[in-house]
Amino acid sequence: MKILVLNIDRDDDFGRKAKVKSPIIGLENNLDAANKLGQVDPEDSDLNAIFSAIMTYKSLLKEGKNAEIATICGSINVGIRSDQILSEQLERVIKETEAKEVILITDGAEDEYIVPIVQSRIKISSIQRVSIKQSQELEDTYYRVIKLLDDEKVKKQFILPISLILIVGALSALFGMAASGFGAILFTLGIYLLIRTFSWERNIAAVWEEIKSGFLTGKLSFYTYLVSFVILAATLFYAWTLAQSDISEEILWVIPVLSFLKHVIWGIVVAGLLSSFGRFVDIYVREKRVQWSYWIIPFSLSAFGFISSAIFDSLYDSIQNDFSITPFLTFNFVSYISVGILIALIGAITYHYIKDTYISDKQELEIEEQTSQLLQEN
Repeated sequence: MKILVLNIDRDDDFGRKAKVKSPIIGLENNLDAANKLGQVDPEDSDLNAIFSAIMTYKSLLKEGKNAEIATICGSINVGIRSDQILSEQLERVIKETEAKEVILITDGAEDEYIVPIVQSRIKISSIQRVSIKQSQELEDTYYRVIKLLDDEKVKKQFILPISLILIVGALSALFGMAASGFGAILFTLGIYLLIRTFSWERNIAAVWEEIKSGFLTGKLSFYTYLVSFVILAATLFYAWTLAQSDISEEILWVIPVLSFLKHVIWGIVVAGLLSSFGRFVDIYVREKRVQWSYWIIPFSLSAFGFISSAIFDSLYDSIQNDFSITPFLTFNFVSYISVGILIALIGAITYHYIKDTYISDKQELEIEEQTSQLLQEN
């Protein structure tokens, strides 16, 4: 029974550095390959492995056993590609040598990933791992760290926030805002942790895909979303600027908050109306049907705008005037509240009326279709 002493070079150091074609079969060919690699890179760990394979092969011959030696090489792209190449070379070696069992020689933990592939094709009688004694633990640690960093979960949970922090810090330094960089880094990290905590990754990915699809297909909603975002951002900035002017040690902190809220309301309403209109049109164009659930949105947003505006304006004036009740008795307050309630009432009534009518018509059509099918069957 022939024993094959098999040396494995998973990242193809013999091919890349010494320009040796694999598989390398026979003692003379392996000695020649070792000599060429040694002249190019005498510190390569694959030299230890191939010389160990040669020593093992000679020991078997001294014991009178029928043996052969071979070295197979993969690819620098360690993974599926290199393992496929190793599998093809292994089958070729087994066919040429007619070996029945193998003694496997490797130069580190990385090469041992090929063991299941070898086991599936030939019996492994022994595995010998060869490495420089001083670097064995270092090599194992390095390889395990590289493998860990290649994991998708590790990339998303650890590498992503680190990369975001580095990018924000670098941008802050480039624009001469190093002092504000620390705050920006904390803000970015906080947003990331918030997204991870509430598992918003899929929602954000869906929004991104929607934006990308809208840009490529020319959807109206893409442009209405974009304009809505600009309107909302401008309104927030405007409201923040006005609120800053109300900040003073002599007045309550609630004054600038109310100032911000009362100036941002109509920006939210306009942005919501515009984005929902774009979405409504896209659904109608794509599916050739009216999405009745969007009917109530303009009424709800308008009612929200009038009522919220009246409340925050009156609260702001009331606190400014020592909690006076007069701002809640003005014509503006009463009219805004009345208009808001009236709009909400009209929206609710018309929505339910249209919905009931649409559902009734749909049910009648279904009944007619079922009746016609029964008549045809009879």
